[in-house]
Amino acid sequence: MSVNIFCVGRNYKAHAVELGNDVPKSPMIFTKPSHALVPMLGNEIELPKDKGSIHYEVEIVVRISNDYVPGMPINQAIDAMTLGIDFTLRDVQDQLKKKGHPWLAAKGFKQSAAIAKWMKWSDLYANFEHTPFALNINDKVVQQSDASYMIFSLETIIAHIEENYGLGAGDLIFTGTPEGVGEVKTGDVLKAYWNNTEIGSAVIR
Repeated sequence: MSVNIFCVGRNYKAHAVELGNDVPKSPMIFTKPSHALVPMLGNEIELPKDKGSIHYEVEIVVRISNDYVPGMPINQAIDAMTLGIDFTLRDVQDQLKKKGHPWLAAKGFKQSAAIAKWMKWSDLYANFEHTPFALNINDKVVQQSDASYMIFSLETIIAHIEENYGLGAGDLIFTGTPEGVGEVKTGDVLKAYWNNTEIGSAVIR
């Protein structure tokens, strides 16, 4: 069975502000098809060439361990985490928002959900909120933050998704991106860092 990929929009206030969006009052959820998944482990990532500007958005990604039931402790609900890139067709998204249409065409294209190396949640949980993460492009830091800046906590996000959509073993949650998003171009080398350690990289083609 294919995993569900849930994504949280505008979960860092500074990111919502930089794009001129309202800060949400409850988790803003959209999805990506499982075909959007692509590793970020030293490989190439092929992105569309004819759909306008494509933006990078680095995010903490968590993997659900078991079919979630309300009240399950967070350290039991998650078995692994990593960093991911939510690639976005920004020009397409802007047009969809103007028309009030869903974001799927801008967010769900092939290879739009890159994920780095998985790490055991039990090793990270204690210091999770205050551990820095970053995205470098061509050896320049373009995004950096930590989970303490998220508007909605993991507990809130997980409970919201389960209540409204269901949440099963193996499902992935992209938890939102901090400020600093921008355009990615062919030839760019992307590297994701957790606690100043590289855990994923890819070249854009």
